[in-house]
Amino acid sequence: MFHTIYQAGPLFTEAEQSYHRALSERLRKDGHEVIWPGDLLTLAQIEGAGLEAPKLILVSCCDAMVLCTCIVALLDGSQVDDGTAWEIGYAYAKGIPVYGLRTDFRRAGDTPHSHVNSMIQGCLTGFAKGVEELVRILAR
Repeated sequence: MFHTIYQAGPLFTEAEQSYHRALSERLRKDGHEVIWPGDLLTLAQIEGAGLEAPKLILVSCCDAMVLCTCIVALLDGSQVDDGTAWEIGYAYAKGIPVYGLRTDFRRAGDTPHSHVNSMIQGCLTGFAKGVEELVRILAR
């Protein structure tokens, strides 16, 4: 099964951007189309929007998510990135399947059986602890 994937996750550092690019390439290698928020707007577009930049980013991301068959959300860190958490909730409310990817070995869940915040984990259609596991889940 091939998907049009909205790839959610923090993208503010060079390391985060590099990881997302590599993940996108891996998913495309399997035949999926990937939409990554880092590619939706240029820095010039964001800067040019001035005070309206937050709204431009929001609308661009929402428009992209509703075109996708699923969301892949990077859940690494001591807490899930706040923008990623919002995207997960939005997708859940719209009925778009969300697959979580957490390569971070630290426990960040609320219960002994959760990997991340229960509100986030409760929205997930599937969960993977690594890229290859994610690829197998998406192939089902």
